[in-house]
Amino acid sequence: MILGRAGVVEEEEAEGFRDIVAEMAAATVEANVVDFLPFLGWFGFGSVERKMRLVQEKRERFMENFIGKHGGGGGEKNLIGFLLDLQRYEAECYTDEMIRNFLLVIIQGAIHTTATTLEWAFSHLLANQHTIQARARAEIDNLVGRSRLLDGSDLPGLPYLGCIISETLRMHPAAPLLMPHVSSEECRVGGFHVPRGTMLLVNAWEIQNSPETWKDPERFSPGRFEGGKNGFESEFKFLPFGRGRRACPGQRLAMEMVGVALGCLIQCFEWEKIGEIDMKEGKGVVTTRLQPLRAKLAPRPFLANLLS
Repeated sequence: MILGRAGVVEEEEAEGFRDIVAEMAAATVEANVVDFLPFLGWFGFGSVERKMRLVQEKRERFMENFIGKHGGGGGEKNLIGFLLDLQRYEAECYTDEMIRNFLLVIIQGAIHTTATTLEWAFSHLLANQHTIQARARAEIDNLVGRSRLLDGSDLPGLPYLGCIISETLRMHPAAPLLMPHVSSEECRVGGFHVPRGTMLLVNAWEIQNSPETWKDPERFSPGRFEGGKNGFESEFKFLPFGRGRRACPGQRLAMEMVGVALGCLIQCFEWEKIGEIDMKEGKGVVTTRLQPLRAKLAPRPFLANLLS
């Protein structure tokens, strides 16, 4: 979408961006004593802020080079070229900063979280001795058949696949802490006094993994979402995209991207685990696995004819 069908990102370019994301994630979760004792900033204790500024500058330089390299004229139109065309006619709206940040939301926000969710989904599919994987594959085969690949229009007819994604997001929300908010009025929450203007972060991971809100929260059970139970309509028990007016605007796109990717991988391949699967979570602003998932896969017999 960003580069068009002919677009190619070099491995060195991709690796450079992954390094920037990793640096930013590490700096984001680092405790900043100046947040609690602001006067310490006068004595040079603002190292976290300096790290963030440096990595943001590095990220901006990367994006400027990325846009310059992939947004040139000629060939198939892509999103970068489209935004640059708009800039020529409405420069005051489509500034360099706006284009850069818009692309960052797609590249850094959507792709990283989507890949992480897929990795967690397969971790649980492989750990559950094929029963869940087999049921999902049977659902896909019954609806889609073996003469074409699954696409986004099939997702409404694949409710169990949707349950797998919802259960994955419940146990491992891509963003364990929702975006910061500020209290508009003084209030009390859980016995704590919250002054007006206090920065608040909702711990979605804790809510979605608490035995007070979910039965057997440590057990991967897609069936708990069947029939629409406890899903996005629940009373603030399930918050992978936040809630209300400031919920993640990419929710629909994210669910479709994960659904199509996960569905196609289940449809086309038989998956086997390699050894025991470590379910420990890593640290950061995204709920990654502590250790990368290792698995082996074999193409299903019909795949050769489908791709020929």
